[in-house]
Amino acid sequence: MTALAYKYHSQRARKRKKAKLNFKALVSTGTASLNLALASVINRLPNTTSISHPKSPRHPSWFYIQNMDCKSWGSRDIVFLCIIVLSLIHVSLGTKVRHFKWEVEYMYGAPDCQEHVVMGINGQFPGPTIRAKAGDTIVVDLTNKLHTEGVVIHWHGIRQLGTPWADGTASISQCAINPGETFEYRFKVDRPGTYFYHGHYGMQRSAGLYGSLIVDMADGEKEPFHYDAEFNLLLSDWWHKSVHEQEVGLSSNPFRWIGEPQSLLINGRGQYNCSLAAKFSNSSISQCKFKGNEKCAPQVLKVRPNKTYRLRIASTTALASLNLAIEGHKMVVVEADGNHVQPFAVNDLDIYSGESYSVLLKTDQNPYKNYWVSIGVRGRDPKTNQALTLLSYSATPASKLPTTQPPVTPRWDDYNHSKAFTKSIYALMGSPQPPKTYDRRIILLNTQNRLNGFVKWAINNVSLVLPSTPYLGSIKFGLNNAFDQKSPPDNYDSSYDIMKPAPNQNTTQGSGVYSITLNTTVDVILQNANALAKDVSEIHPWHLHGHDFWVLGYGEGKFKDGDEKTFNLKNPPLRNTAVIFPFGWTALRFVADNPGVWAFHCHIEPHLHMGMGVIFAQGVHRVGQIPKEALACGLTGNKQN
Repeated sequence: MTALAYKYHSQRARKRKKAKLNFKALVSTGTASLNLALASVINRLPNTTSISHPKSPRHPSWFYIQNMDCKSWGSRDIVFLCIIVLSLIHVSLGTKVRHFKWEVEYMYGAPDCQEHVVMGINGQFPGPTIRAKAGDTIVVDLTNKLHTEGVVIHWHGIRQLGTPWADGTASISQCAINPGETFEYRFKVDRPGTYFYHGHYGMQRSAGLYGSLIVDMADGEKEPFHYDAEFNLLLSDWWHKSVHEQEVGLSSNPFRWIGEPQSLLINGRGQYNCSLAAKFSNSSISQCKFKGNEKCAPQVLKVRPNKTYRLRIASTTALASLNLAIEGHKMVVVEADGNHVQPFAVNDLDIYSGESYSVLLKTDQNPYKNYWVSIGVRGRDPKTNQALTLLSYSATPASKLPTTQPPVTPRWDDYNHSKAFTKSIYALMGSPQPPKTYDRRIILLNTQNRLNGFVKWAINNVSLVLPSTPYLGSIKFGLNNAFDQKSPPDNYDSSYDIMKPAPNQNTTQGSGVYSITLNTTVDVILQNANALAKDVSEIHPWHLHGHDFWVLGYGEGKFKDGDEKTFNLKNPPLRNTAVIFPFGWTALRFVADNPGVWAFHCHIEPHLHMGMGVIFAQGVHRVGQIPKEALACGLTGNKQN
């Protein structure tokens, strides 16, 4: 062998050895990293490749990659990558399949001590908590026992990599599950974090269809912070009128608004006809007297002194923005929407519908006292009393109420307080950074309008109405008559004055889709504006399905070209929900790397019901076999896939 040939073969051997080591390193990092690697590779597959996720009781987490011709890729590196992928998808890394059988039904309950009909799962309200580890597969067999209406469940914050049909959005990713039918949701939870699930059909979230979804670190991995124990706080709001009455009022002419919620709930519990802190109230409300077994009695947080507790906090409210405070204790924010953030200490925190946080709490106060945990309304003139529970040290009986007043919620319209908290959130060092540039910019003007006398919310003067055939099926099968083929506008008239009610308050309706090229970078500018009434602009928390986005910045007034100079490209937080403040803008950036059809909408339930949302479609041709049950309605009802 010549010296030149020896050198060549030695280099090849070193490359093969390095590749093997990289393969082992990839496997050792755990399933969460593996999922991300697979998703990245799948998006680079040739157009002739199809991907499916079969229902296999023996191998429920395997992907089938069909029609793959590695030789045609034209690169030895890609061929080797192809071989790795084909090997990895058959490797078991010790993850689990967690199976649940759920029945959704109406039942009687008394969330705030007043009996009303609630929507529950397996007789529970809120629904059962799902607990899993990153990389696990969740399987939920959901049976609809509502008798007269359909149902779906959205897994809020789970990106559904490779399973867009499991996102749980009626008319978008699937058909509503009819009464008496069972639908199987099967998906991977690829990242640890604090998440939740809720109904995404009509206004069923407002009826009580929600619960917690907690994903722990994969085996062998650790959080970047220490804690001794944890509590889970799922926050919601509650009305005494049914959601059906709410829906009719929202869709009436003249418009009928049922008003602010009667109660705020912590883990499905609140008090309407009494208060734990009645003596500090200006009203004539009576003091609550609980024996402890009432379903509306507060769940006390029992703690030991000199320990660190993790509080997982998520808001599934239908309307209210909230503020949480714990008397005498600071909180250190460490997670937002399933992503680690630079730790920072606060006395209280604002949380908007669709958001989740983890905070660390050190029990370093007098252990012979109990302390108030208070939840109050922000962003709207509050007509709802605070929700209260106790932080109770182990040396003190839980029945011993504090002698001090509960923390006072900041004034509802103190937006400087809200902005100071929101702008303090930065990604933890080492988190993924956004691309430096974008391929497409979409500016979404949020306005309140009228359509034939009916009050609507609109985006770029289009109020969203969902079609009878799910977008995922109609786009995949090329059913062009299933929804409006005209794409909504990427911008609005630059002469529009966001500080005043529109001279022409009429809007249009549409079911068009923003078609986004796969693997491109998209900037979305959420632009707030004056509503129908003068000097009124509301808070809107926007939630994106199927992705996280980087929050690049916030601003006052109308967004203009020079404002992008203020964008944070160094350490912007990754979120799935972001707020736009009154008369302001919020800038987001995401990579469209998840084939499917995804909703992007205001997470306030009445606002979405009235048209405040858009639809993003990307790479639908890369979506493989969709379970036929997901598309058994509308124009896809007779399609075999």
